[in-house]
Amino acid sequence: MGAALEGNNKVTLSPAAKLAIHEQLDRLLASSYFSHSKRFPNFLRFVVEQTLAGDADDIKERTLGIEIFGKDADYDTAADPIVRVTAAEIRKRVAQYYQEPAHNGELRITLPSGSYVPQFHSPKGGNVAGLPESDPVTAQVAVPAVQAAAPAAPPRRRWSIAPALILVLAALIAGGAYYGWKYATRSAFEFFWQPILTTGDPVLICVADQTETSGQILRDSTDPTREILLKPMSKPTDNLTTVAIDDLSAIVRIAGLLQSHGKKYSLRGEGATSLADLRSGPAVFIGAFDNAWTLRLTNPLRYHFSNNTEMTEVRIVDGASPRQQPNWVVSRAVQDTTNNYRDYAIVARFTDTNTGKLTVIVAGLARGGTIAAGEFLTDAGDMAQLMRAAKAAGDKKNMEVVLSTQIIDGEPGTPKMEATYFW
Repeated sequence: MGAALEGNNKVTLSPAAKLAIHEQLDRLLASSYFSHSKRFPNFLRFVVEQTLAGDADDIKERTLGIEIFGKDADYDTAADPIVRVTAAEIRKRVAQYYQEPAHNGELRITLPSGSYVPQFHSPKGGNVAGLPESDPVTAQVAVPAVQAAAPAAPPRRRWSIAPALILVLAALIAGGAYYGWKYATRSAFEFFWQPILTTGDPVLICVADQTETSGQILRDSTDPTREILLKPMSKPTDNLTTVAIDDLSAIVRIAGLLQSHGKKYSLRGEGATSLADLRSGPAVFIGAFDNAWTLRLTNPLRYHFSNNTEMTEVRIVDGASPRQQPNWVVSRAVQDTTNNYRDYAIVARFTDTNTGKLTVIVAGLARGGTIAAGEFLTDAGDMAQLMRAAKAAGDKKNMEVVLSTQIIDGEPGTPKMEATYFW
């Protein structure tokens, strides 16, 4: 049987192993972590197939930029991080896939940090097509635990520790690490959301809405290239409202988090939301330039939204440094022509002085920014990072964060904290 050789780009695999890897790749790409994307599956399939074909030595950053993203042969890899950002997002999605218990017994395809060449392993206790076993989680916990359980013997005395005792100690240490992780995860979410979840009033989720007045474009069934603009039949006063698809991702994430904690909530468009509504309980505001309430509530904050007169550039500004503004800006021209750019967002939690109620902001500058903001507020790792920053700042009650995310082919990558402010 063939084997995957770690640390070497030359991989020798049996036909059975290659078949098993192809089947696992199909399962992985059919999961929700990849099925809604185009670039991420193309990237992972390309590097896997290149490796199985024996061409792993040709998997370089520049090659991937040319083959997958259509870059010029002489493009500047230092200035354009699209390959590195995509690889980092794929590593995250692959890790999330294998963290689900349903996939514990599956062959593992991983993309090691610092490399674009995938590795293939059987799960712990398995022997899939002769591939070497791998159980990274167990390996990371068990080795330090055994070493800690067997300290060096003191002078002139000999001690012997039964292997069973070593295993018990290792299990206790590993178990403590697991429950410590669970506690830290729970604490990270409670740190941000507990003030919202413990209020007696339901949460109002105020979303951006767009008035639909131009009609609907339909295609002719006999000639799909022929488009027909169907004018709305409703009266102008009966205009329908729609929700932006980018905002929908954040809405689903936030609503799901509230529902999982048994917290009641209501969903309302910003045009139908009044000040009286906001005074009745905590509120979450999703969307920026299409949500007037978001702009009103963030305007007095240190970090807030701004734009030029023509709305061709939108940005986040720092009210504390009017002379030295950060480059948190999105150009509509770049956004529309390339679909690859860096987006920015604001997430915040504070007590609004006008309503006296807790307020949460989830708003991006352009497409993808709001999605990344929703992901940030519902991800345990991101919440833990914010919790550490808050503790370092003195555990203040109000907080504001500026996020950035790389948009690749219209899809946001991992959110990154650019700046924080606590008061």
